[in-house]
Amino acid sequence: MGRSNQHAGWRRTIRQKVKFLDGDTEAVRDAVPFLKAVSSETDDGFSFKYGSKVVNIQSKAVDFPYGGMRRLNVDQGRYFEAADFTDHRQVVIFGPHAAQKLFNGYPPVGESVQIEGHVFQVIGVLKNKIQDSSNNGPDNENAFVPFDMMRLLRNQRDPDSIVFQPSAPELHLKALQAVRAVLAQRHHFDPKDDKAVPSWDTVADSAEIMQFSTALDLLLGIIGAMTLGVGGVGVMNIMLVSVTERTREIGLLKALGARRKDILTQFLLESLTLTFLAGIVGMTVAVIVAYLIPPMPLYSDIYKTANHEGDILLRASPTIMLVSFAILAAVGVISGLLPAVRASRMDPVVALRHE
Repeated sequence: MGRSNQHAGWRRTIRQKVKFLDGDTEAVRDAVPFLKAVSSETDDGFSFKYGSKVVNIQSKAVDFPYGGMRRLNVDQGRYFEAADFTDHRQVVIFGPHAAQKLFNGYPPVGESVQIEGHVFQVIGVLKNKIQDSSNNGPDNENAFVPFDMMRLLRNQRDPDSIVFQPSAPELHLKALQAVRAVLAQRHHFDPKDDKAVPSWDTVADSAEIMQFSTALDLLLGIIGAMTLGVGGVGVMNIMLVSVTERTREIGLLKALGARRKDILTQFLLESLTLTFLAGIVGMTVAVIVAYLIPPMPLYSDIYKTANHEGDILLRASPTIMLVSFAILAAVGVISGLLPAVRASRMDPVVALRHE
């Protein structure tokens, strides 16, 4: 439910409550062709009874396409099928924590429970789901029933929300505008009034998270580049010292017929060898340390996951290691170029006289 403060043809001071009505979901589904899935949704707390145990469980009444949009993957039993909706079957699916709350570990699939005094059959239990955001509570804690059952449980036909998925992620804004236009026509409010029907755009949220991740990667990349730059300066200094200390050797090589290209190649290869050896040692240490550090708890304690699912695991990336080797090659060439050129240009007579 939202509030419109831009009612078409009225002044802004007039406010009107906008509440979804029976038929809105079907109107959206029929009027917007580039939607992959559309579902009504209603959230409410219901009284569940199994045997002598009675608990209150937050529940969602949904349509068939909801599971694909919200990734309701089933661990035991099955998900809803089309006949559950057409035949008005009284069936229910539990999130794993909700099932534990009511059944205390007893297998719930095939059992019958009473919801608000009406008998429902349990057809499935969801897989444990890690969520860093949720729509009126984590799915692990919820139960799910066909939307038409709201007429039985609460004598309610109107949805609280309309959930939809565009046919392609890049159409999310266009889809939102089109859905808002359909609802504005049915409820007589200005479609530009985004407060009339508040929305939650998960595609936009994901894009913001990706931007943050990209910015973090860029920051770490800059730090890594600066580190390699400092390392390159160190290699250059080592090679310059090496050229100075080996001046007489260079003079002797040139006196025996070594060409500038030979001297240049020798010192560049020494620079690359020094860089690569240091890089191999560093990467080997990184791989060993990554495997020695245990998983850092993040979601496993919250969602009681197995095998550290949802935790932070440090692992070396082969792609990053290949890129690092390419960067190391460039650093080695650039760092060794000045010392190598300096060595190749030495006058053999002057070099032999060097003390």
